[in-house]
Amino acid sequence: MNAIVVVDRNWAIGRDNNLLFSLPTDMRRFRSLTLGGTVILGRRTLDSFPGGKPLPQRRNIVMTHCPDFRREGAVVVSSLAAAMEAAADTPPDKIWVIGGSSVYAALLTKCRRAYVTRVDAVAEGADSFFPNLDKLPGWTVDSVSDPVTENGLTYRFYEYVNTKLDS
Repeated sequence: MNAIVVVDRNWAIGRDNNLLFSLPTDMRRFRSLTLGGTVILGRRTLDSFPGGKPLPQRRNIVMTHCPDFRREGAVVVSSLAAAMEAAADTPPDKIWVIGGSSVYAALLTKCRRAYVTRVDAVAEGADSFFPNLDKLPGWTVDSVSDPVTENGLTYRFYEYVNTKLDS
């Protein structure tokens, strides 16, 4: 399983249930990596998508504490165990944890890799954060891209590896 996320300098990922940055190159990368796979996300992350619709051409497993929640095109689960069961038939390298912060926190120890787009900026008013992998035991940087600049922002694609993977 993998995590994929965009963070600012402080590892912030969102504000008011929205992304912090508009990065078309990153969005294309996200799409190409996750297409044909399974994405695991929280209900509020799903609600932040256009029309609140699941991502096309991917199995969407939505974790929520709301027992009556349903969304066409999504597999809705209420626990980590149920999410893992729903994703069991997907090869581990095709499972993507895509947010929000509580879903990342619940599943990060089970992720073999984290694909982190690190923006060289601080987002004002951020209210959602990703764990700082540079400070977490067991996470090491595997690769870093050359810088990309668009929409007035500079960022790099980092790939981290979890050397203390939970099974």
